[in-house]
Order: sequence, then C-alpha cells, then structure tokens
Amino acid sequence: MEEKQPSAVHKISKIISDFFNPLVSLFIFFLYSSLRNSSFHNSFTYFLPILLMIIVPVIVWLVWNVKTGRYTNMDVSNRVQRKTLYIFIGICVIAYIGFNYFKNGLIDLVMLFILILLLALQISNYFIKSSMHTAFNIFVAALFFSLNTTFGTAWLGIAALVGITRIILKRHTPKEVFMGAAIAFMVSFLYLYCNIQFQH
Repeated sequence: MEEKQPSAVHKISKIISDFFNPLVSLFIFFLYSSLRNSSFHNSFTYFLPILLMIIVPVIVWLVWNVKTGRYTNMDVSNRVQRKTLYIFIGICVIAYIGFNYFKNGLIDLVMLFILILLLALQISNYFIKSSMHTAFNIFVAALFFSLNTTFGTAWLGIAALVGITRIILKRHTPKEVFMGAAIAFMVSFLYLYCNIQFQH
C-alpha cells in the first residue's frame, strides 16, 4: 500500500512551526533588542552570553537527547520527556541571571519572566501538555510590544498562526494550545506591567 503524502497545508504548517520554535523566536527578539539602540560592540557584549549560556546549550541538549533516544523528537512532544527539558532550560536561564547580576548588578527582567513562564509551563505539564511553541511566541509578542507596538501586534498574529500549526501537525490538541496561550497571556501581562513600572 502506497504511503500517503503530507498535504500542502501540512507541509506549510511544518515549515512555520519549525521556524517559529521558541529558540528561534527568542533569538530573533534578542538580536533585535540588542541591535536596536546600541553599538555593535555593546550589542555583541549583551547578546553573546545569552547565546553561549542559553541558546547553544539548549540546542546541544535537544540534539543529544534526540540522538540518544531520550526524546522522541526536537519538539519534545512527549509530556513525560518534557519535564527534563523544562528543568535544563531553567538551569541555563538561572545561570545567565546569576552571571548578569554579578556582572551588571541588575536582574534581567526578560530572563526572570522567561523563568516564570517555564515554571508555569512545568506546573501545567503535570496536568496538561501546554503548547510551548504557542506560549513562547505569545511572550515574544509581549517582549516586542514593549519595544515596538507594531512588531508586537504582528508577532501576536504569528503566535496565533503557530498555535494553529501545532494543531494541524497533531503535536497538540486545541485544549493544549489554549492552555499554553492562557499561561503566556498571564505571564506577558505581568511582564508588561512590571516593565512599565520599572520605566517610571
């Protein structure tokens, strides 16, 4: 029997879902925010620790766990397998927050709220496998919104599109996507509120 080929909608959904995964979306935001108002040297100094302490280790962790069979895929679709992913990313984020605090004497607000989002997703994961793709893209929309309302609104549209692709690809049910979105909206609201307070 001939194997059924994926439809055009399925293929497009996979491209969108793969491209706008949490790491790439955060990478785009950090690149934009670091280059926005700084010289290349200052941007590089800000972005390099994030790249080396969070983005690269998480990519290596994902690839290694997929290759050794601990994770089924790079999306870590399995709810049980996902627990260790949240813990590892959390450790990387805490390490960066500590490094940044000792270096600059400040708590990085964005990273603090990424940690809060991870914690909320980890708690949710005990009950329902919330969509990490949807949650992080909504939070990235909030991050962009704090710098540029047009970009923030556009990214919210991207987040909605990503949520739809997760359902089409059967990585998540509609309930799991809505749960991820609900968690992200709560954390995003708190982030935007705190961001406004600290600016005054």
